[in-house]
Amino acid sequence: MFDLDKWQEIYNTMRAHKLRSFLTAFGVAWGIFMLVLLLGAGKGLENGVLKMFGSIAKNSMFIWGGKTVIPYKGLQPGRYVKYNNDDYKALKNDFPEIKYLAPSTRLYGSFSVIYQDKSGSFQVEGQYPTLAQVKAMMYPKGRYINEVDIKEKRKVAVIGIRPVELLFSEEDPIGKYIKIKGVYFLVVGTFTVENTGGDGRGDAEKIFIPLSTLQQTFNQSNIIDVFAITPEDNVDPEELERRIKMKLASRHNMSPDDYKALGGWNSGKEVKKFIALFNGISIFIWVVGIGTIIAGIVGVSNIMLIIVKERTREIGIRKALGATPGSIVSLIIQESIVITSFAGYIGLVSGVSLMEGVKSFMASSKSDSPFFSNPDVDIKICVIALAILVVAGALAGLFPARKAASINPIEALKAE
Repeated sequence: MFDLDKWQEIYNTMRAHKLRSFLTAFGVAWGIFMLVLLLGAGKGLENGVLKMFGSIAKNSMFIWGGKTVIPYKGLQPGRYVKYNNDDYKALKNDFPEIKYLAPSTRLYGSFSVIYQDKSGSFQVEGQYPTLAQVKAMMYPKGRYINEVDIKEKRKVAVIGIRPVELLFSEEDPIGKYIKIKGVYFLVVGTFTVENTGGDGRGDAEKIFIPLSTLQQTFNQSNIIDVFAITPEDNVDPEELERRIKMKLASRHNMSPDDYKALGGWNSGKEVKKFIALFNGISIFIWVVGIGTIIAGIVGVSNIMLIIVKERTREIGIRKALGATPGSIVSLIIQESIVITSFAGYIGLVSGVSLMEGVKSFMASSKSDSPFFSNPDVDIKICVIALAILVVAGALAGLFPARKAASINPIEALKAE
């Protein structure tokens, strides 16, 4: 039952010892403030690192050929491995767990891409439509390569943001023709990618044309440099990568352990590593944060013991006038809960406000770094932490309260 007199008494006690109450509350507030701050910073670090994967699906892989370094079946190392269209068909037919398969090759040689009196040196790649599913691409204007472009070997191009800026300036590139190695290509779209890191900047400077067109037009028939692959959901990307490499190794008579000839990068493998790292960081943050909160709770318990000692005569008088041990325990525990709850709330609000301020500043100034982005704290976790703090506050006042309830009224009245 709500007892107004008891709450007024708690208020007057805290008001009479302002400095002591403030320092006690500060220890608790600082603990939960640091917990919120560390959780927000850890989330910002996780978001920043995962953002580096940006436009690439989090379970995708890229497999390319190279130069053999391991002797195999009597064949000496030093052979250059080039994949081909038959490899693409084999992967497509033999691995139903592949969701998206995008073969590609780049245009070899030195050349410039020309539009009217402007020219620039850009990487030209033959691509498949499925690359748009492996990389989250956006099309400010026009469209991407489609299946009809591949089938009919159309001379069309989709250009990145840098060729648009250097070749067309303010002019709309859609419907214009660019010249690549003496061959004219119709610009049907422009693209950007989400990733702003090194790979994203590299993609922004590329020009994509249909793979079939590149192979036929520029005498690079049957050559594939890279396979971009996204597996079906719930398929282990590491296991799929191993099996694909074994298949390619068998088709090209090379060792499946030849890491140079079977080059690759698996985003699923890298994401797993980062998730394990961030789980460790999260555990560390919780240990440090809870340790700081416990230190504050211990401080509350010690202060309550001091308060009980100072109020020994008062407690003795209460008991002599008929106060029950339960009412004494309730008074001390409530005072402890008030201190920890109020301080915890202040620390929680301060920590969340600071995180929101940092997030707003980074958004307004566009100052996201490659390793830190969008620091945030799950409010549910904060509420749970505050609830635990209230329970801890009650436990912190329990021992001093029991000591107060056990005071002998006669001895208490004799105390100075």
